[in-house]
Formats: sequence, C-alpha cells, structure tokens
Amino acid sequence: MKRRSFLSSGAALGTLASLTAGGLSRPALAAGRDRLRLGLIGTGMRGQVLLRELLRREDVEVVALCDIEPIMLGRALAMTEKADKPRPQSYGQSGDKLAYRKLLEQKGLDGVIIATPWELHAPMAIDAMNAKVAVGCEVVAGITLQDHWDVLRTQQRSGTPYMLLENVCYRRDVMAVLQMVRAGLFGELVHLQGGYQHDLRAVKFNSGDPSKPYGGGVEIGDKAWSEARWRTEHSVQRNGELYPSHGIGPCAMFTNIHRGNRFTHINAFASKARGLQDYVGRKMSAKDHPNAKLKYKLGDVVTTTLACENGETILLQHDTSLPRPYSLGFRVQGTDGLWMDLNHSVHIEGLSKPHEWEDFKRYQDKFDHPLWKKYASAAEGAGHGGMDYFVIHAFVEALKAEAPMPIDVYDAVAWSAITPLSEQSIAEGFKTLPFPDFTEGLWKSRKPIFAFGDKY
Repeated sequence: MKRRSFLSSGAALGTLASLTAGGLSRPALAAGRDRLRLGLIGTGMRGQVLLRELLRREDVEVVALCDIEPIMLGRALAMTEKADKPRPQSYGQSGDKLAYRKLLEQKGLDGVIIATPWELHAPMAIDAMNAKVAVGCEVVAGITLQDHWDVLRTQQRSGTPYMLLENVCYRRDVMAVLQMVRAGLFGELVHLQGGYQHDLRAVKFNSGDPSKPYGGGVEIGDKAWSEARWRTEHSVQRNGELYPSHGIGPCAMFTNIHRGNRFTHINAFASKARGLQDYVGRKMSAKDHPNAKLKYKLGDVVTTTLACENGETILLQHDTSLPRPYSLGFRVQGTDGLWMDLNHSVHIEGLSKPHEWEDFKRYQDKFDHPLWKKYASAAEGAGHGGMDYFVIHAFVEALKAEAPMPIDVYDAVAWSAITPLSEQSIAEGFKTLPFPDFTEGLWKSRKPIFAFGDKY
C-alpha cells in the first residue's frame, strides 16, 4: 500500500489499530483476577506519584507500604486516608533496611511496586520474585552487569512476573510514532536517537529541608533530602550512561529489540566534568562549602552508540549537569523520512514538501494510539503528562489478566545494562564492546508483542 493512500484511508488506519492493539503473538487473555492487592516499597517523591495512581483505581487495594524515612511514610499513609481507602500495613518505621522483606511476607499480596534508590532495585526485586510476588520496578534494573543477570535468572527460575515501569514508552507522541513505524511511514528504519537531557542540578543538591526537596542549597548525602541524598553520589563515583531507559525504551520498541532484533555492540564517550562543580562554587555562591571541593567522575555529556543485529544504529545522550531545557532528543529515521521530537516535526518523502519539515500534529491526530484515545480522560492529571497513568495501568492490567508484561524482564535488563557496559567502554578508552544476548537466542523467534493491547 502506498503511503499516500494509507494516510487517506480510514479503513487502513482501523486495520493498523486492530493489529497494534490486538496483540501480535500475545496469548489470549486469561480469566485472571478482577482486583489486586499491591504493596509499595519506597514512599518518597517518586513513590508518592505512583501511589496516587494506584489509589485512583477501583481494581487495586494498596495493602502495604514500606519506607525507612518516617516523614515520607507518614505522607503516604495520609494519602491513603485522604483517598478514603483502607489503611495499609506499614513497615520500616524503625529504620530497618530489610523491613521490606516483612512486607513481602504479608499474606495475599499479588504484587509490589519498587520505587527506591537505584542500588536497591535489584536485591528487592530478587527477594520479591523469590517470594512469588510480582514486581513492577522503577527504572534502573540493577547497577552492575552481574545484577542484571541475577535479576534475569531469578525471574526465569521463579516464573514471577517482572515489569520495568518505563513511562516514556507510553508518551502520546511516542505511541503515535510507533503506529507510524508499524505502518511503514518511515520505510526501513536506519538510525534512531534518544536520551536523558535534563538539568538535574537542583535535584542533585538541596538545602536538606524535607519540605523543599529540590534546590535551595548545595547539600548531598545524609545532610540532604530526597534524591540528593543518594543520586548525586552516582555522579561522584561513576562515569557512563546512568539513566538509559527513557531514551532506549521507545527506540527498542520501534526496532523490535528482543522480537526479531537485538543489540550487538556498544561504545560510549564522556566529556569532561565541569557542570556540578561550577553550579556549587559559582552559581550557588558556595565556593567555601565542602561540596565545592568535590570531584565528579560523570562526564557532563555522555554519548553512547549501540549497533543492532538488523543494521540500525541508536545514539543515546545523557546530559544532566549543565543548564538546558528538558528534552529526550528522539529521532526516528528511515529510508522514507524521519521524526524529531525536539522541533515537533516530521518529514515523509512523497507527502512532505521536499526539504521541508511538517508540523507533527496532523500525524499525531491521525495515528493517535488506541490506548490514548480510550484512556486520555482517565489519565488527566496523572504524572508526567499522563504517562504515569498508562505505565501503572499496563502493569495492573497485565497482572490481572495473567498476560505477558509489555516491558518484560528481557527488556528491563538489556535497557538497564547499557549503564555498566557504557561505564566499561569509557574506562577502557572508549572501547567497543559486544552486547550480551540476555535472551540467549530467543530474540530470533519472539514476536513483536510490544505493540500495546486494547487494555494495556
């Protein structure tokens, strides 16, 4: 079918919607459960955003909360009370760092959301899967490469469902572009880009006041609050693509990674590190503060390139220590055109004027994903422009239906393993490394189920 004919054919678009919504090779939905009993480990700023989405649902009962920070745990309990929901059992008030294991022992627990600092994700997910409690894990599946193999092996051995809660895969324009990719509007894909380009200086430092978790000071570690308490240390100690899944997630689903395609090689480069030290010493006028003397391993701009089995290249950029507006820098380019999110534009050969951009809105409206058409009103007010509604919705609906997780353990470990592999590449003089095949050959026969279902 010619692309011009496709754009003008409502019937064809309906057919595409049924294909992408109906589940390519996805099993028929099981009878499943109508209601879930879920726990939440980590009730900080991110945990509270996810809790809000859980409390909005009539098919979820939040039965357990865990956090070792009493202030945040108290805020989460207050949220459940304000929502007029039963008071969950709470764990961690004593400061016991292993209190989450008591939560996992709670009878009748169907699943758990993990929203803790990155370094805790792997051990907590492993303990949950061993306890036969389904896992919805915030992004970053592990720290070391071994962490990722351990998460994978635990899921394979236990059979417990695991989903990485990557919300950008549910961004409205990203899902419309997925429709366009599936329809062949871009032709054969050749090159993609994405990343995490976000000024986090006021996230990595604050005053230590729990009522002001972002900015206002230059404290980190024990004297700080929220992410500055733990996240900044990663910038001090590590140099690599520290937060890959926002960028790689959509690029991986566009290119059918693990479903007929895979990553084969990776390399990474890092710039010098100047932004955080400059922020503390000059821009915050704190040159006499002890943190002004800190040295950071994390380059201000880290550029990572991946090669794919089917010949595509993917470029990621991590840029969080310099002043800049927020952007994930998406680009999807093929033999018939390209889309770029930064200028909200698209160019399709034969449809667009030669050498000119078109505004993406017309395509967004035409290819708006069935999930967004169905649930846009329900997602209003949800975090990150509605994306948080959809990622929680996906986890809940898949778990209820006893269906495969749309972002499964293979996706989780491969997307997240980009971090330790990029660190290794940089440390070894920007060396190109082979990318592990976490599927151990299954990528050849697995079908593209990440086309999203009617329900999730």
